[in-house]
Amino acid sequence: MLQTQEKLLELLRVLPAKRDEVWEKTFLQMLAYARLRVLHPEPRTGPDAWPYLFVEISQDSDEPAPRIIEWLSERGIGLAINPQKSIPDFVLSYGMLWNYRVRGEFLTVHVDSGAKEILAKNNRVYVAEPTESYLPQYARQILRQFFQDQKILKPRITLISEDGQNFDLAFSLESLHNPPVHEHLGISEAISWFLPAHYAIALVSETRISGFIDL
Repeated sequence: MLQTQEKLLELLRVLPAKRDEVWEKTFLQMLAYARLRVLHPEPRTGPDAWPYLFVEISQDSDEPAPRIIEWLSERGIGLAINPQKSIPDFVLSYGMLWNYRVRGEFLTVHVDSGAKEILAKNNRVYVAEPTESYLPQYARQILRQFFQDQKILKPRITLISEDGQNFDLAFSLESLHNPPVHEHLGISEAISWFLPAHYAIALVSETRISGFIDL
């Protein structure tokens, strides 16, 4: 643990302009074994308007990262690392945190389809129900709360695929109160903060596809 902390501190001394994909991959692999120090007892709102727990990685940090990650995954809060700097060293969305809890990594490249079983085939589109590991109950509850805050009381979802293997998480437009097309991108971006980075999101009308279920 001490050796990991020292290596992390060494990584953080690399200038931001020189941090590449290898740096990011190494940092995220080691983060789960780090010790963190909580800077504020309550989450703070980031520039993107989402809630984050502000933590520091230092030689004096004493809180195991896995404990903090699990706590945040139950509460819909992201993680900002060393936000006291002019630019935080790293910011993890809520979706990245629960992805680690489920898959043991913050960013996933290859993953199973997420489909529990194929429910139907609507024309050329396969429809399926998500598995518990694809969308665990605690993450669903956080998403439901987000929608309720937007006055959306019964969001509906399904998985859709053109090939029966690679699925997108689809949200019913009717359950989202039929927002205008120009708002779809912003809605998808907001939802994406709550989901792992590799999840694809679609907003679809129930007049085109059947098989939606309550979130």
